[in-house]
Amino acid sequence: MMADNKVKKVVLAYSGGLDTSIIIPWLKENYDNCEVIAVSGNVGQGTELDGLEEKAIKTGASKLYIEDLNKEFVEEYVFPTIKAGAVYEGKYLLGTSFARPIIAKRIVEIAKAEGADAICHGCTGKGNDQVRFELAIKAYAPDMKIIAPWRTWEFKSREEEIVYAEEKNIPLKINRETNYSKDKNLWHLSHEGLDLEDPANEPMYNQEGFLEMGVSPEQAPDKPEYVTISFEKGIPVKLNGEAVDGVTMIEKLNEIGGRNGVGITDIVENRLVGMKARGVYETPGGTVLYAAHAKLEEICLDKDTLHYKQNLANTFADLVYDGKWYTPLREAMSAFVDSTQEYVTGDVKLKLYKGNIIDAGVISPYSLYDEEIATFDEDEVYDQNDSAGFINLFGLPIKVRAKKGLIK
Repeated sequence: MMADNKVKKVVLAYSGGLDTSIIIPWLKENYDNCEVIAVSGNVGQGTELDGLEEKAIKTGASKLYIEDLNKEFVEEYVFPTIKAGAVYEGKYLLGTSFARPIIAKRIVEIAKAEGADAICHGCTGKGNDQVRFELAIKAYAPDMKIIAPWRTWEFKSREEEIVYAEEKNIPLKINRETNYSKDKNLWHLSHEGLDLEDPANEPMYNQEGFLEMGVSPEQAPDKPEYVTISFEKGIPVKLNGEAVDGVTMIEKLNEIGGRNGVGITDIVENRLVGMKARGVYETPGGTVLYAAHAKLEEICLDKDTLHYKQNLANTFADLVYDGKWYTPLREAMSAFVDSTQEYVTGDVKLKLYKGNIIDAGVISPYSLYDEEIATFDEDEVYDQNDSAGFINLFGLPIKVRAKKGLIK
C-alpha cells in the first residue's frame, strides 16, 4: 500500500482483541510510521481492559485512552431501548448494536481534540459494526477520513491474523482452538465463528469456557429464584426493594439471571450487509429487564397505545441494529416512547428457573386493570346486556356485506 502523506495521526478504536492488536503495527507499516492513538470505550468489558495500556504502547501506540462510558451507555442508550421494547428479529437484545454509537461518538471527540487526520476501526467488511461505527463518525465528523483495514489489507482470515501477531510478538488471549469472535460489554456477550458457523451444530453450552456470563439451564439450580424489579416511568430503579443505579442494576441481574441459566439466545440473524449469520448471545440481566418491563406495560398501557408501541418496537430495533442511532426518526421514536412511559411505574415479581422467566405478580398505582370489572363473580359496574348492542354495531359492516352476498 502506498503511504498516505496526509495521514500523520490516526485514532484507533481499540479493544485489544485480535483485529485491533495487529492494526497498530499494520497502520505504522502502511501509513509512513504514522502516530497511532488508541481509544477504548469502557462499556463494561471488565477484565478485557486489564493490561490494555501496556499492550497498546508495546504494540506501537503513542498513548491509550480508556473512557468510562458505562453510566451514559446505560442511561442514554440501554434504557431508551428497553423502554421501546426493541428486539431485533424477535430474539436479539441489541447488545453490540447500541454500544457502538456511544463508543464511536467518544472516539470522534478525542480525534478532534488530538487533531487527528483519520479514525480507524477493526470491523470486517462482512459485519454490521462497520456501518454502526461509520454512521456515528459521519454524524459528528462528516469530513473525517476513515480507515478500515479489513477492506484493504492482505489478511484473508483470522488464522492469517494470528500468524502476523505471532511474527510481531503481539500477545493474544486466544488460540486457534477457541478463536470465537466475541464482543463483551455490560449488557451481553456474543459468540460467533468456528463450529457456530454451521447452524446444524448445537452450541457447546456445557463445555468449560464457552458461557462466561452464566450457566446452561441444565446446570442451573433445581430451586427457583424470585426477583422483584421496581420501575419509575419505565426505568428500573429498585432491585428486590433496594434502590440501585442503572449500571448496578444490570450487573446484579447479570449475576442472578446468569446463575439461573437465563438469557441465552441462539439466532441466525439477517445482517445489514445482506447475509445471514449465526450467533449465540448471553444477555442474562437484559432478558430479565425486558420481561419485567413488558409485564408492567400489560397493566399500565391502554390497548391502542400498547399495540401501536409493539409495532413501533420492530422499527426501533431495525434502526438500532442498522447503526441509525443518531437519526431524526430514532430520536422522534424515543420521544414517543417516553410519552408512553409516563405511568409505567410499579413492581414486577419474576420467578427464574432453569432458563425460564415466569411471571409471579405485578402491581402499579396506575394499573388499568380493574378487578371489579373483570371478575366472573357478580358485580355492580358492568351491564352484560350492553354487549348485544355493541356487537350489532361492531358487526354491522360484516352483516351488510353478507346481505349483499359478498362473503365467500
